Amino acid sequence: MKAQTEQRTGLLYGFGAYGMWGLVPLFWPLLKPSGAIEILAHRMVWSLAVVGVALLAMRRWGWIRELLRRPRKLALTGLAASVISVNWGLYIWAVNNGAVVEASLGYFINPLVTIAIGVLVLGERLRRAQWAAVGIGVAAVLVLAIGYGRPPWISLVLAFSFAAYGLIKKKLNMGGVESLAAETALLFLPALGYLLWLGAQGRSTFALDDPGHAWLLAATGLVTAIPLICFGAAAIRVPLSTLGLLQYLAPVFQFGLGVVYFYEAMPPERWAGFSLVWVALALLTWDALRTARRSRARLAEAGASAATDATGVIAAGEAAVAAEVAGGAEVAGAVHGAPEPPPTVATPAREPA
Repeated sequence: MKAQTEQRTGLLYGFGAYGMWGLVPLFWPLLKPSGAIEILAHRMVWSLAVVGVALLAMRRWGWIRELLRRPRKLALTGLAASVISVNWGLYIWAVNNGAVVEASLGYFINPLVTIAIGVLVLGERLRRAQWAAVGIGVAAVLVLAIGYGRPPWISLVLAFSFAAYGLIKKKLNMGGVESLAAETALLFLPALGYLLWLGAQGRSTFALDDPGHAWLLAATGLVTAIPLICFGAAAIRVPLSTLGLLQYLAPVFQFGLGVVYFYEAMPPERWAGFSLVWVALALLTWDALRTARRSRARLAEAGASAATDATGVIAAGEAAVAAEVAGGAEVAGAVHGAPEPPPTVATPAREPA
């Protein structure tokens, strides 16, 4: 019962995280006339403030000393911070320049790019269904390039930067809040310096007459940190296969907003390209679910076999103990001159569970 409650709670956290990431295109236009780089700098500065409060509440500080003692890990953290800055900045720019649909495509093709990086960088081997999905994804990009009249560079940069970020995070193996704190701490001084320079140039929008605009810029920290905290809460409560399916919620919401709310054009060739991407993702998801089901079946079979073997060992051990007890009784009877040993009752063997 408790496990079911935890899983339901995890699903709610997962829906919350990916739902907020999917609806975030509604937030960035509210920050105009701020430019993408100024918004990004505010996002870095205020995110550190938010995660700092979260770490203070959770009293998690030991990781800082460990990170500072490991230069390679610190360098990887800096690289992760740089890569995610490119991702964040380009995404904000795309949303505020009428490219929400193309930005959503980047997160649709991200799983395919992640698989490709696994092959090229980590030397992983793909199953036939995964190769087919990657091939369909490449065809989709070609179709979209024809439709756009250019390669969908926003989508490709977002997909590759986020896939590279995931690879670096895999190497780092840090918690979500801790890694965000470390990354934003490394970016804090450059971001703050840029904001101070903008202010000195009289180009900062933070000090506009509208105090609501300043509050919205400060809220970028919450917009960044809250979905990540919800994601972390979901990750420890639901299986990774479930999280893998939930991740498609964000680009689905973004695509829907781009078409329905922002009225971005979707000519037939773009529908064709997106349809190919969705076919590739459906194939990838089917293969992942099938593989997970087979893995669970093999684990269950191995567990049942181990239980059977253990039952046999227990039964043999109990029989040996009974025989030893009986033998001991006979010896005792012979030593003390007893008329005969007490009758031995054999212990029945347990049936396999």
